[in-house]
Amino acid sequence: MADRIELRGLTVRGNHGVFDHERRDGQDFVVDITVWVDLAAAAASDDLVDTLDYGALAQRAADIIGGPPRNLIETVSGEIADDVMRDERVHAVEVVLHKPSAPIPLTFRDVAVVARRSRRGGRGAV
Repeated sequence: MADRIELRGLTVRGNHGVFDHERRDGQDFVVDITVWVDLAAAAASDDLVDTLDYGALAQRAADIIGGPPRNLIETVSGEIADDVMRDERVHAVEVVLHKPSAPIPLTFRDVAVVARRSRRGGRGAV
């Protein structure tokens, strides 16, 4: 499946982490989502109902990131991926969740986890 929709750089405030200050103060998380979905019907019809609404995709991801605190970003990225896969039209999804302000006492540019889901191969296969 070559067709895909990409959402890049969605920034949402969340309260995820294992430390009290992360849950209390929160921090910005950045998510990139790639959804493999057949876009032929949408291309032919020019109708939003025939595609995955990327505005709704962004809102669902934002609701999860801004939702209940989780200890691990692995959990958050997995929740987003599982939510996307609820749409039967989706063949696969890759969610990259960045935590650029992670509490690491060294200089670093970014920390991210990648969650992949696929109908054919299950977790990790895209």
